[in-house]
Amino acid sequence: MLNILRAIMSIKLIVFDIAGTTVKDDHDVSKAFQAALQKSDYEVPLELINPLMGYEKNLAIKQILRLHEHNDAKITPELVSKIHKEFVTQMIEHYRVAEGIEPLPNVEETFKWLRDKGIQVGINTGFSRDIANTIVNRLQWVEKELIDHVIGSDEVELGRPHPYMIQKLMLDGGIERPSQVAKVGDTEVDVREGQNAGCRYVIGVTTGIFTRGELEPYKPTHIVDDIAEILEIIGG
Repeated sequence: MLNILRAIMSIKLIVFDIAGTTVKDDHDVSKAFQAALQKSDYEVPLELINPLMGYEKNLAIKQILRLHEHNDAKITPELVSKIHKEFVTQMIEHYRVAEGIEPLPNVEETFKWLRDKGIQVGINTGFSRDIANTIVNRLQWVEKELIDHVIGSDEVELGRPHPYMIQKLMLDGGIERPSQVAKVGDTEVDVREGQNAGCRYVIGVTTGIFTRGELEPYKPTHIVDDIAEILEIIGG
């Protein structure tokens, strides 16, 4: 506990991913992505989609299409926009009405502990802000006073693995140095985002798409199986 209290002087902001990190995800995002692609006649297996789910979704769409189209001229902005619009529609409807939309174990308790100690809690995502808002509103995290910031990948010039979302949250929170920030996420692109931002701790979690073995090659500072473990890490 002493170590944790000492860390309060150094870590001022922890940035968490959404799906698979703080919110339960049974491949729902990948399935919606797959369905959106199918509407444009692209049949893509989930195992090709899963690794891209942390990316900004327009970029993920382009990467998927390049696997299926040898002629880049066919990957038009109109096609990408059509697929993304369908994905957004499906995701908003899913997060608005589907059963089982809930925080992963110990997430809300961890948020509360951090905020009680004066550490800001930020939520960032490869989703656009409208999807992020739907999730946050469904879980009532603002009303419960569990988070300080939310940002979607469409609110910055470039999404993950670029550091701009984290840097925007730092600016909004008055955080001067990336050494005062920790990043927590379940994909390789979460890890690389945190590394590119210079975060003191870059923590991978095994509750989402990537296993421990799949996260290890990207060299996060830590890998945890339960989000509550980050409390010991920031006090280390």
